[in-house]
Amino acid sequence: MQFIDLKSQQKRIREKIDHRIATVLEHGNYIMGPEIAELEAKLAEYVGVKHCIGAASGTDTLLIAMMALGISMDDEVITVPYTWISTAEMITLLRAKPIFVDIDPNSWNLDPAKLEAAITSRTKAIMPVGIFGQVADMESINAIAARHNLPVIEDAAQSFGALHHGRRSCALSTIGSTSFFPTKPLGCYGDGGALFTNDDQLAETMRQIRVHGQARKHYHPILGINGRLDTLQAAILLEKLEIFDDEIAKRQRVAATYNEKLGNLGVTLPRVAYGNTSVYAQYTVLSPRRDEISAALTKLGVPSVSYYAVPLHRQPVFAYLGRQAGEFPCAEKVSNEGLSLPMNPYLTDQEVDLVCSAFATVLKQY
Repeated sequence: MQFIDLKSQQKRIREKIDHRIATVLEHGNYIMGPEIAELEAKLAEYVGVKHCIGAASGTDTLLIAMMALGISMDDEVITVPYTWISTAEMITLLRAKPIFVDIDPNSWNLDPAKLEAAITSRTKAIMPVGIFGQVADMESINAIAARHNLPVIEDAAQSFGALHHGRRSCALSTIGSTSFFPTKPLGCYGDGGALFTNDDQLAETMRQIRVHGQARKHYHPILGINGRLDTLQAAILLEKLEIFDDEIAKRQRVAATYNEKLGNLGVTLPRVAYGNTSVYAQYTVLSPRRDEISAALTKLGVPSVSYYAVPLHRQPVFAYLGRQAGEFPCAEKVSNEGLSLPMNPYLTDQEVDLVCSAFATVLKQY
């Protein structure tokens, strides 16, 4: 059984992908070719914003967003300790300081009730993360940010495609950032990412930053990076975008079956907050016996993954921040107990039944 099944998806659209790749090979514009502008236009329309800027990865998009906002040494950016390291890594690379706020015990995203207490005179941005497929409480976060005149960067590496009170992820804040890493719900065949905004000036600045700060050929008014999305990856994403909504629906059906069949087994199921939908980048449950369950599932042929088993405030690289075990109890609980089960649009009913049966078999032991 595949934890994430990319082969079935490729088989579904292989002919169209081959045609797209052949077109790029024919015109030979491998860097910033016409597929980049085509993809950006379609993604902006899909999300419902004025501007989309393709980039080399979801990590680079976070860096570009903060550079465009002028974040630098000794500034503070508020985020969560339960996420992939890129979120805080890019803050630190700019010599700013990540300020962690604990997650909500239900959604596992940034808890707005704890946000305002973390804001100081040095705070320059708030960066919530849409973990496992649903966005944070962006309405509440935006309201707090507005009171303090702070920009919000939505790290939507896992929540792209999800809805929040009828609006799409990446259209919910000053800047939206996502990743097209191959295992994401919308992924390419390498690294890739995109930025989204309705702010014309920010969009222009981010476009310049991704090409070495270049405004026009041989003219560089600002510092930038080599952060361009490859044309071949854009071509692949164009075909994947055509089936994206159908794949989201399939993911949601798999999750609904998991919810039904695992609901009485004594584990904590993922909860989708009011007004949200989830694209289920992962389907994650909580159990204090996580490691034992994972080992037993492996013996039964069911793969599982413990994402972010060490939260960021306990990572050695961030020891200088001086945060201690126990400071972020919700993040630590999810780190200690979270177990992600197979999730992809192409799981068959029989495979889902096998996962649930294996889970039931394992839990009967406890």
